[in-house]
Amino acid sequence: MKSQNIDAGLHQRFIAATGLGNAHVQTLVPRFIRKQALFDPVWETLETPDGDFLELAWSEDPISASTNAHDARPIFILFHGLEGSFESPYANGLMHSFARQGWLSVVMHFRGCGPTPNRLARAYHSGEIYDARQFLELTNQRFPNRPKIAVGISLGGNMLTNYLAHFQDQALLDAATIVSAPLDLSACAHRIEVGFSKVYRRYLLSSMKKNALNKIHLLEQSLGLTTQHVKTIQRLYQFDDIITAPLHGFKDANDYYQQCSGLQKLNRITIPTQFIHAKDDPFMTHAVIPKFKLNNNLKYQLFNNGGHVGFISGSWRQPQFWLEQALPSYYSHFNDHKMEKYL
Repeated sequence: MKSQNIDAGLHQRFIAATGLGNAHVQTLVPRFIRKQALFDPVWETLETPDGDFLELAWSEDPISASTNAHDARPIFILFHGLEGSFESPYANGLMHSFARQGWLSVVMHFRGCGPTPNRLARAYHSGEIYDARQFLELTNQRFPNRPKIAVGISLGGNMLTNYLAHFQDQALLDAATIVSAPLDLSACAHRIEVGFSKVYRRYLLSSMKKNALNKIHLLEQSLGLTTQHVKTIQRLYQFDDIITAPLHGFKDANDYYQQCSGLQKLNRITIPTQFIHAKDDPFMTHAVIPKFKLNNNLKYQLFNNGGHVGFISGSWRQPQFWLEQALPSYYSHFNDHKMEKYL
């Protein structure tokens, strides 16, 4: 099961918080620790060529930051997970941590995941890379001489894997980290239907169905779906088969899973990229863990514990968000040395 490059990335190892080592506790406790965002972001709307829009949440006004000739800070970019947003504990937490280390931070919301419902029937999926491309092109135009690193969480991590594999040396990024990514979508769709993981499926599916019902008139026009069709969906696979796949040009859920799973595309990535994953992730099976040799620019961090995007260290009395300490530290050279070659 071990790939080559495992354990050769972050400067500090993850050790689960004393008393909080259970996978489900690791997965769920962040929402109890952090019930509200750490700061109020600056919102921006990015219009898309097809008449829709993306919502961006910045740590501060990006226009002011882009016009300040003396501002050479690196850019931290986050792609959130399924039904995630700036409000997700990991999202505003990582943005806040990088901002405190001198970075300009931003999260790109997938269509319909920000405060405002998107205009079109289409939404987002694990292989949708062109919205990210438009956003990164804008970011590169505004901040052409600054280093940029991206972190993709869960579904956003699989999307980022697809993006990096497709654009390779033209990714408009200097480095990336991918956390708890469902690199084998089919395996993950089946795993989330087993045991306690059904709790997560119920939560995610409820949110997805609610969003679908809010624009049922658009889905009726595009796919011929009715309110009853959506209400009868009971599994994530069904949702992907009935809505996600046909809405975004795939034959069915299996076709979507096959085309958009990032696992077999890893070695197409050319920029420095690290993967962080926990063996006990309750959303996934070991099918998402690469069993083949990885290219030298890829680092794979496989930990025994951590749950799904949990990685809570410290103790149950003083829990700590390990990713928020480890990632800014890992990328500190971008900030410490001001990346003189870019300036």
